[in-house]
Amino acid sequence: MIEVQGLTKYYGETRAIHDLSFRIEQGQIAGFLGLNGAGKSTALKVLAGFLLPTAGTVKVDGVDLLASPEALRASIGYLPEDPPLYDEMTVSGYLTWLGKLRGMSTAAVAARVTEVADLTALADKLNQVIGTLSLGYRKRVGIAQAIIHDPKLVILDEPISGLDPVQIVEMRKLVRALGGKHTILISSHILSEVEETCDQLLMLGDGELIAQGTEGELLGRASTGTEWAVTVAGDGADALQTLAGLDVVEDVRGPKAAIAGARFELTLTGDHPDTVAAALVGAGCALRRLEPTENPLENMFLDLLGTGGAS
Repeated sequence: MIEVQGLTKYYGETRAIHDLSFRIEQGQIAGFLGLNGAGKSTALKVLAGFLLPTAGTVKVDGVDLLASPEALRASIGYLPEDPPLYDEMTVSGYLTWLGKLRGMSTAAVAARVTEVADLTALADKLNQVIGTLSLGYRKRVGIAQAIIHDPKLVILDEPISGLDPVQIVEMRKLVRALGGKHTILISSHILSEVEETCDQLLMLGDGELIAQGTEGELLGRASTGTEWAVTVAGDGADALQTLAGLDVVEDVRGPKAAIAGARFELTLTGDHPDTVAAALVGAGCALRRLEPTENPLENMFLDLLGTGGAS
C-alpha cells in the first residue's frame, strides 16, 4: 500500500529526515514514534503530498508522488496536529463544503457526511458551530474531514495531543475502527499510545529510521532480561527459596527474613512470568501480585536514542 525508498528532506542545509525506507500493507495501522524534533511531522507531510522530498520515492497504492502528485493527494486524508477548522461554520456545513471541494456530488456528500458523523460520534453535533466544540470533538471533526472522501490512506499527526484521559481512550477506539477499511499512519511521541493502537511501529531518531516492525518483533530485539515484581501473602521465605531455584530467574531482590506480604523484584531471562507464577503456586505460596516493573520496548527505544534510559 505504502512504499517508501530512500526518503530524504532538507530545509535549506538542515536535514529533517534521511534515507527512510519502509512498506506498510493495506489495512494496517502503522505508527511513527519519536521524540519531538525526530522528523515525524516532516515525514507525514511528505507522505501526504504537502511537501516534495529532496530525494527518494513515495508510492501510495502504486501512485508515485513525483509522477502524479494530484492523484496521490486524492487518495489520502490528512489530519495535521492542529486541525484545519473554520470556527464559524457548523460541523455539517464544513464537512459538506470539504466533500464538494473533493469533487463529490451533492447527494454523495450528504450521504457521506451522515456516514462519517456516525463513525466519528458526531451525529448529535452536526448542527453545532465548530468554535463551540471541546478539543476532543474538534479532533473528531478533524478526522471526519480527513476521511470525508473515503481515502485509501489516512494520515494522523499526533491525534491525541492535548486530549484528556477519557478523550484519549475514545480517540484510540476511533483510530482502531478506521483500520482495516483504511490504511492508517499516525505519529506520536507517546510509546504507550502507539503500542495500544498500531500493528507496526516505525521508530525515528534524528530524522532516521532506527527500528521498525511489530511490537513482538521489536521486543525480540530488546534485551533478553525483563524486570518483574512479585508479592506473596504468605511466608516470604518459601517464596524466596522457590524464586532463587528457577532457571528463568537471573536475579531476585527482596527480604531475606520470613515475613508475610513480602515483595520481590526479579530479573527474568526472558518473558517468563507464567513460569514464575506456576512455580510459586506449585510450592504453596499465596501469590498476590505479579507485574512488570519496566517496559522493555520503551527501554530499547531509549537505548537506541542514546538517552541511557533517562526520562
